[in-house]
Amino acid sequence: MADVTMPQLGETVTEGTITQWFKNVGDAVAMDEILFEVSTDKVDSEVPSPVAGVVTEILAAEGDVVEVGQVLCRVGDADAAPAAVPEAAPAPEPVPVPEPEAAPSPEPAPAPAATPEPEPAPAPDPVDAPTPATTDGLILSPVVRRLIADNGLDAGQITGTGLGGRITRNDVEQVIQARAAGSTPEPAAPAPAAPTAPAAATTAAPAPVAEAPRPAVGARDQVVPLNNIRKRTAEHMVMSKSTSPHVLTAMEVDYERVEQVRKMHKGAWKAEEGFSLTYLPFIARAVADALRDFPHLNASFGGDHLVVHDEVNMAIAVDIEFEGLLAPVVKNVDGKRLRQIARDITDVAGRTRTKQLTPDDLSGGTFTLTNAGQYGTMMQFPIINQPQVAILSTDGVKRKPVVVTDEFGNESIAIHSVGVLALAWDHRAFDGAYAAAFLNRIQEILETRNWDAEIN
Repeated sequence: MADVTMPQLGETVTEGTITQWFKNVGDAVAMDEILFEVSTDKVDSEVPSPVAGVVTEILAAEGDVVEVGQVLCRVGDADAAPAAVPEAAPAPEPVPVPEPEAAPSPEPAPAPAATPEPEPAPAPDPVDAPTPATTDGLILSPVVRRLIADNGLDAGQITGTGLGGRITRNDVEQVIQARAAGSTPEPAAPAPAAPTAPAAATTAAPAPVAEAPRPAVGARDQVVPLNNIRKRTAEHMVMSKSTSPHVLTAMEVDYERVEQVRKMHKGAWKAEEGFSLTYLPFIARAVADALRDFPHLNASFGGDHLVVHDEVNMAIAVDIEFEGLLAPVVKNVDGKRLRQIARDITDVAGRTRTKQLTPDDLSGGTFTLTNAGQYGTMMQFPIINQPQVAILSTDGVKRKPVVVTDEFGNESIAIHSVGVLALAWDHRAFDGAYAAAFLNRIQEILETRNWDAEIN
């Protein structure tokens, strides 16, 4: 019998939320087969089984927040009898409270001789009942608590289907969908507090921050709750736009030298490496070299100072089947040649799409590349990945007529591979001339370097 525990998913991660079990009690599981999915504040990860056997006991339900090292399930030999599965204990019934004596409808109280302090009528105290109109006192995962808060729900009005009556993410999403369809009323507002003696002076509460109006939902509209990655991306992007004064500077690049090398080596490269040779590693290599010449772009903004980083750790934005975006980090790019950069980018992109990243893979980035060029974009204005000060978008490369000049100064028209690089940068960190010079340096490297020697 082997205990499967919550793994250490990063240096700073101490707990995670179980979002999905892929096996049930009694199911066979192979070593390294995906067993469950866990969500942290940084990443969702699918965790493989460390042993082969049969799942005999599951000790943490979906939606549970568990600490690193806590036992999540047990896996036994194939002939081991599963442990009795603890039934999802329904929420404990409240201890019956004796009904108050059939009190007639309260008659109007006679006018008192003296004016005593009004006392609120004591409500019967249900034993061990959860507080109905607040999340206080309820054990909720970070995901569930955030869903409830963002949608203005009352946790006390949601019936939990998890272990011990715990509210799961699915429970909340069903309430959101039902409310949008108009099948359930809005949660009742908590009853007003009993009046107290008037205060000497009432201080007006500060005006609430204006929020965007909630969209109207038609009968045939679909309400799609945001997944964890989408919500984290949304929060981070709004924060970035409100933090940094974004400026966009773009420059056209002639990729003909790069294109000729790609054509020359694509067959041998694919056979040796197992993946195609794209433009991205060439661009990453050129950016790393240019950052050495313009170090203030390889930096983080610290309010009244700029932290210029010694290492170039390049975050690569990776789309996850249109369900969200993550930016895993390739470390020490400036110390690597093109072939190793290409391998590292392929590795982190693959692990992102298969949910094999750890939070450490997403930390430490000093500059970000985002690549929408595969869709033929002309120019994209990306949002800075805070606390960095710049992000570069690599857009579509197309065959276009260009003017070329030979060694004697004669001009002619030729068809070359041309694309745009678009740099979004933080105007607090530097000015437009610095950003333009940085882009010009990248352009120079891509257009003039002997890339054939770089590959060989």
